[in-house]
Amino acid sequence: MMKVFWNRQSKWNHVISLTTAFSLLISLHVIAQKKGGSTAPTSKKQTPTIIKSTPQPLKPKVVKVVPPAKTEPEEEGGLIRIISNLVAIPVSVTDSAGQPIRNLGKDDFRIEEEGQSQPIEFLGEPGKTPVDLALLFDVSASVHERFQFEQQAVSRFLKSVFRPTDAASVFSVGQVPKQVVVRTSNLAQVMSGAMTLIPTREGTALFDTVVQATHYLKETASPGTRRVIIVISDGEDNNSERYNLAQSLRELQQTDCLFYSINPSGPSIWLNKISQRGQSDMMAMATITGGYAFVPEKIEDLETVFHQIGTELQAQYLIGYYPTEEKNDGRFRRIAVKVPKRPELRIRARQGYYAPKA
Repeated sequence: MMKVFWNRQSKWNHVISLTTAFSLLISLHVIAQKKGGSTAPTSKKQTPTIIKSTPQPLKPKVVKVVPPAKTEPEEEGGLIRIISNLVAIPVSVTDSAGQPIRNLGKDDFRIEEEGQSQPIEFLGEPGKTPVDLALLFDVSASVHERFQFEQQAVSRFLKSVFRPTDAASVFSVGQVPKQVVVRTSNLAQVMSGAMTLIPTREGTALFDTVVQATHYLKETASPGTRRVIIVISDGEDNNSERYNLAQSLRELQQTDCLFYSINPSGPSIWLNKISQRGQSDMMAMATITGGYAFVPEKIEDLETVFHQIGTELQAQYLIGYYPTEEKNDGRFRRIAVKVPKRPELRIRARQGYYAPKA
């Protein structure tokens, strides 16, 4: 009898122990759930609870860090194209003797757009910004006799100023625009292409060629470079079919190109109205972009002119700013570059730009 009772008591104690242990496990599980420290795998029912309790990232702050009005990357043909309202201005600064001034800082410059001061975003070190250059050779009848000397002068110019970070392309100005050398950083290739040009007895499509060069520079030039067009011509356009002077001026401004011209005809251009008009047209394109229209006294001075252009490019500042007026209305906006503390200095920069059009 005593033995039976003992067995029953042992079984009862065993049941109690199991029940206690089970209750303890349940209590621990509940506590762990409340503290979020359970080591057991999270069930599917628990997942929404954990996600809801996790603080979400503050997305509005990310939007403010990168304003869409300033940069908008977009993929096109495997490349990333940056659309930006940054205005970049190549600026040439010289003293009264025409010598470049290289020691100016960001605080020395003042940029005004439509009369309103603009905060300068950056100032490139003089002459250090790479150049994307388009050389335009007039091969028409009016420059036939001086053509070979022009080629040799260009060759020496390239040898003196061209750097590995620069690039160049070559166009001929004749009956129709023609690209002779595509954009390359290979100096030998540029020089070889220029030397293979042959003068003709054809007409001159100057405006059409200038606009083709501006479009090409816009499509191929690397971001942040100075886009420069150098034209060797008398400017006597008699064959352009697509563009006139006004349209050429607009295209030069829209593509941010700096225009230089060299008229090898010398002082004889002032003897007739056609020559005067040609030079006047090139002066208009140079002035509005911040370049210069040269008229050497004699053909032998051509090398001196090229040296002057090279010196200027090597001492040129590149100033960039984001306009405070961010309307993408496509309108022309006038700009002025000043050095208030040095009023005696001479400054050449483009006179304005066309805002993007939404």
